[in-house]
Amino acid sequence: MTNQDNPKKMSLQEAIKQKLASKNQTQTAAGKASAGPVKNLQAMQSQVTKKPNNQRKRMGV
Repeated sequence: MTNQDNPKKMSLQEAIKQKLASKNQTQTAAGKASAGPVKNLQAMQSQVTKKPNNQRKRMGV
């Protein structure tokens, strides 16, 4: 009897490991070597030119 004849159920931990391994392979194949999650950052805005919040003025406080 081989493993191909009687496939055992895959545990959640094994499934996560396989998924992570395949994800890492696709990232290295695509040339991405980032360790953390990719974030879309907005352009930083200068504190001097920032538009002030007029909420208090509008609410009449």
